[in-house]
Formats: sequence, C-alpha cells, structure tokens
Amino acid sequence: MFNLILASASLQRKKLLEEIGIKFSVIPSSIDESICTEDDPIKRAQILAKMKAQDIALLNSDSYVLGADTLVVSETGTLLEKPVDENDARRMMKEHSGTKSIVYSAICLVDPSGKIYEALDTSILFFKELTDEDIEWWIESNLWQGRSGAFQIEGKGQLLIEKLEGDWSGVVGLPIFILGKLLDNIHLVHFLSCLPVRSS
Repeated sequence: MFNLILASASLQRKKLLEEIGIKFSVIPSSIDESICTEDDPIKRAQILAKMKAQDIALLNSDSYVLGADTLVVSETGTLLEKPVDENDARRMMKEHSGTKSIVYSAICLVDPSGKIYEALDTSILFFKELTDEDIEWWIESNLWQGRSGAFQIEGKGQLLIEKLEGDWSGVVGLPIFILGKLLDNIHLVHFLSCLPVRSS
C-alpha cells in the first residue's frame, strides 16, 4: 500500500486530515511562491498547489503527495495573500469590513507514476462591519500572521464573520469534502477510513 504525504507545514491542514482518520506523513514544500507570476487567483491557487505537490513528489516517487493552496479575493477584486506585517494586515481587514470576500482553495494530488489529480473549492465569506477597535483587537491577537487574507475562520476569527456560503474546511485551507470525492473517484478510499467503499 502506498503512503500519503501532505506537502504543507500548515497545522490547520494537518489537523483537518487527522480529524477524518487519514494516515499520512508531513513533508513541507519549500518552494518560493513568488516565482509564480500568475495573477488570476483561481489559476494561481491551482498552480501553487501543483508546484508544492510536485516539489515533494520528485523525491518521494513511492508515495501519493497532496499539495494545497488557499487564496482570498476581496469584493473589489484585490488578491489578499499572507500579510507581510501589521499594517498590511490592517489594510486587508479594512478591505474585508462589511463586504464579502471569496476564498479559493485548490488541492493537487500526485500519484507514484506522476499523474496529477486536481480539485478546487470556492467559498464566500460575509464580514461584519469592522470598527477600528475590532481591527486593532484582531491585530493584537496575532492570529492574522501567516494567513491568506489576514484572517482565520477558526476560534476568535468567527467573531469577524457574519455568514459563510461554502465549505468551512476549504476556508481553513483544505476542502475535506472535495478531497474525499477526489480520493473516492480515483479509488483511493483506503486513505479514508471514514469513507464507505462503493460496491462495483
């Protein structure tokens, strides 16, 4: 039986996989995301997910490798990646305030033969009107660090969001339902102990 490798250092993605009973190991990809010059957020997320998976697959040809990337786009069409500092995070939170933002979460699975399987989840978040006090409270929490769009939907981040249309796990960083469908469609249900095997 082949192994599954998660090509990500994200603790959130690791936790999501653990919670559904998948057996896997973690080898974070070290690719430089800045080398991707694609501006379209959907294509960019898909390219980055593939780059991460292929990066780890090169040295682990005996395993399935899962890459993922999540990007956030504000209502004005601005791509909001990981903030570089507090001021950048403030800018992003002001962009979110009282509007809806789109979250694109791409996954890419590379099998031992090098074949690629891809899927994409799209969710919409509706943010509450954020006062200056709200934004400073969020900045001081440091929970914006390392997060696309400078927010998170877990824990305290739930206080920022009025409504979600889509997949909560996709916003966290790994769309579990779509991953399950992908594994099922390519007959890799043995990775998912919680997923029933379809009769042929």
